[in-house]
Amino acid sequence: QVQLAESGGGLVQAGGSLRLSCTASGRTFSRYAIGWFRQAPGKEREFVATIKGDTTYYADSLKGRFTISNDNSKNTVYLQMNSLKPEDTAVYYCAAAQSLAAYYRLYAYWGQGTQVTVSS
Repeated sequence: QVQLAESGGGLVQAGGSLRLSCTASGRTFSRYAIGWFRQAPGKEREFVATIKGDTTYYADSLKGRFTISNDNSKNTVYLQMNSLKPEDTAVYYCAAAQSLAAYYRLYAYWGQGTQVTVSS
């Protein structure tokens, strides 16, 4: 089992940047793919990016603005978000799965989420 905790959310103006962190505890962090998802009010949970080892995969619509990275020594995965837009406003979740995947139901472990609000 792995426990996940997100941090780094907040309020930012359009065009600004934020870096989210997902810190894991429990079983060996590097065994898992860690994904970021987001959910805006009234919308489906949306895939953002995922990483396992040196392999990354992004939602096409976010490629180039968002960057996922990991620091296995700290059991932490980061999501660097640049050029933020009001439509990026959502609760951002990190999750752990056995393999890289974009489908949220393949992720067994979830954090509580962190709110990101982008003002226009």
